[in-house]
Amino acid sequence: MSKDLAVNDDAVWKALADPTRRAILDLLRAGPQRTTAIVEAFPHLTRFGVMKHMDVLREAGLINTREEGRQRINSLNAVPIRQIYERWVSRYSEFWSDHLLRIQEDVQASRPERGPQDPPPKA
Repeated sequence: MSKDLAVNDDAVWKALADPTRRAILDLLRAGPQRTTAIVEAFPHLTRFGVMKHMDVLREAGLINTREEGRQRINSLNAVPIRQIYERWVSRYSEFWSDHLLRIQEDVQASRPERGPQDPPPKA
């Protein structure tokens, strides 16, 4: 793995570690938003505070910003999140799927056979 990839991963993990930044990403998941709309969505924070969070997200490559006249339009860039998923999560999904399937099969095998007229067991 290259050093640049590790640094980028670190920036993405740092950005995702904060609940306010995750909330900004959730807001952008619905579609592009003006910077003003994002600031208004967090009335408990100052404009400066929201902008600092957006800078961290932008540096991690998680949001893209374009200018339209005097407006700044921000959109979600899910590629870094997908890369994190592929590197850290997807490798383990098959492992857990196999284990959960075996558990289900073991539970079903340990249950007595019921006929079509038998009532379901009481909880």
